[in-house]
Amino acid sequence: MSQPIVKFPDDQPSPLNIVGEGITILSSNSESSDYELFLQEGPEGSGPPPHSHNWDESFYVMNGNIEFGYDDKNIIATLGTFVHLPAGTIHWFRFGSGGGRMFSITGQESNAANFFTDLANTIPSGKPELDKLKLVADRNGVTFHID
Repeated sequence: MSQPIVKFPDDQPSPLNIVGEGITILSSNSESSDYELFLQEGPEGSGPPPHSHNWDESFYVMNGNIEFGYDDKNIIATLGTFVHLPAGTIHWFRFGSGGGRMFSITGQESNAANFFTDLANTIPSGKPELDKLKLVADRNGVTFHID
């Protein structure tokens, strides 16, 4: 049975360095039983390549302009914009001028916290080697759609 979760700012873990983006795991599915919560902060130009996974993912922009791509659409999400991407949707995002900050939540059966932790441990900093990135993605249920 799940227990209440309270993490004051001083109790939160340090952000993981995910290919230049800082991702703080606020709650993994092992804590919440069904979903995962993250705080994502990135400098201008950072963000993942086109990818998909078998869990829903939603974002709420807290600061900056963030470009999202999904299906055949590109949008600029500004402060207060909510973006929901159903499981299986190929998507990507890029932090705009000055960087940005957003809150994200993943749906049932998410493996995002494990994926982010694995990435941070396998590729600690700098530009990642594509082969290593794909290997970590494969073992965590993420598919990159890169030519």
